[in-house]
Amino acid sequence: MADRNEDGLLRPGRRAFLAAAGGGAVLASAAFGQTAAPATGTPGPARQSDPAETIELWPDGAPGMPAKPPVEIVNERSKDPAFHDRSVQGITRPRLTVFRPEKPNGAAVMVMPGGGYRWVVVDKEGNELGRWLSARGYTVFVLFYRLPGDGWAAGPDVALSDAQRAMRLIRHRARDDGIDPERIAAMGFSAGGHLCADLLTRFAARAYDPVDAADRLTARPAAAAPIYPVISMTAPVAHAGSRELLIGKDASPALERAHSPHLNVPADAPPVFLVHAEDDASVPVENALLFRAALRAKNIPVETHLFAQGGHGFGLRNTAGKPVAIWPELFAGWAKGLLV
Repeated sequence: MADRNEDGLLRPGRRAFLAAAGGGAVLASAAFGQTAAPATGTPGPARQSDPAETIELWPDGAPGMPAKPPVEIVNERSKDPAFHDRSVQGITRPRLTVFRPEKPNGAAVMVMPGGGYRWVVVDKEGNELGRWLSARGYTVFVLFYRLPGDGWAAGPDVALSDAQRAMRLIRHRARDDGIDPERIAAMGFSAGGHLCADLLTRFAARAYDPVDAADRLTARPAAAAPIYPVISMTAPVAHAGSRELLIGKDASPALERAHSPHLNVPADAPPVFLVHAEDDASVPVENALLFRAALRAKNIPVETHLFAQGGHGFGLRNTAGKPVAIWPELFAGWAKGLLV
């Protein structure tokens, strides 16, 4: 079956109910800017429903709105009535959708889908991971982040602004959500893997002006899992589409360096879990190898899994019959020593 690369081209009521962990208590809160999750498509009879809870990131709207605001558009790319495969572009309301486990383990994962910084692939690299991880006890937050090509004032740091704010907001409300604020991980895929790597290396960078008490907290994840990530912004290793939309086609070497996570690893970066397929024709495996080498040079614990086959953008659904299908269980085993 043909798959799509990260550029989308074919290749061979303000009220939510929060269940506290370990108990039946129900908490109602409007203070955190919750709304009902927006409809992102009409599910077919076999499709799983969207999460019913959404958390807005910015209490007064996202900062630095372009003079001509983008328009949010949802594209359904799936031809299979059993599965959604939606991409969302033109995001102006950065937000988190929430998957709550029946049996919480006290840990959380913030998931950042990919999409080449052109759109956010919310099902294959978002909702499906939300369901898988929540079934194993994690409270999962899927991030709808703004895109750098839409003209936001933060420029190439706009997605990082949302990722930092989201991590701080999850930590700020952790006790109400039955989460240990010291056990919040980040996971990202492809361009979302770049965002994940950017967050774990530049969590202390000032990507936006503080807006409330949540912004006094650290944005550092307790652990991070960039999956088939975009890392380098320098050719020929860089994914050309992500690079152009993030920093521009004619970006200077200094700008490339500023947005290449392997060149910005701090001594206090969190432990990292890396997965990549060596036959990835969109994002070369050298991206993961560069990041691994940079983490090891700073003595940051890093577990790396390379698979001979898998291609790009496999998520969960495109792994059937391949050795790469084991990657989620490998992550779960690794996370038990850090988060659970």
